[in-house]
Amino acid sequence: MLPELQMDDVLRLRKPHPCGNTDWVVVRLGADIGLKCLGCGRRILLPRREVARRMKAYVRHAGANG
Repeated sequence: MLPELQMDDVLRLRKPHPCGNTDWVVVRLGADIGLKCLGCGRRILLPRREVARRMKAYVRHAGANG
C-alpha cells in the first residue's frame, strides 16, 4: 500500500543517509517523490513505490501542530 504523502511531511527512512540523519522532508509530489535530508540538505528523487518500501515511520504530518 502506498502512503498518502503531503508537502512538508517529515519521514523517517530505514537506512541512514551518509551524513548520519534518517529524517527527510517531502519537497515534491508526483510519480516521483522529492525528499530533502534534514541533516545536510541534500535533495533526492525516488519513485513513489521506493519511498513506500524505504519508509519506516512518519515523524510529523504536514499541518499537524507540534
